[in-house]
Amino acid sequence: MISEAAAAPVDELAEQVSRTTGLSADDARRVVADVLAYFTETAEEYVRRRHRELQTYGARNDEIFARVGSELRHWPVRSPELSARQLRRIVYG
Repeated sequence: MISEAAAAPVDELAEQVSRTTGLSADDARRVVADVLAYFTETAEEYVRRRHRELQTYGARNDEIFARVGSELRHWPVRSPELSARQLRRIVYG
């Protein structure tokens, strides 16, 4: 849930997105919410989500951990360099 103080800039951004793209106000709010969620996702949340996604497509763990480790190096929000072992611990505890 977004605080009232934080809601104003989010609403302004949604209005701008709606104006400049032709999206409805509801669609623009959803886009803004998705982008904010993407940039506030922690490295651990990202690792778990990507692991689930890649497993769905039949990837094996060794392939998944190599790929996720590479993706994290180019992720818009910097994370520490994680080894395959550290990635496994995030996923499996």
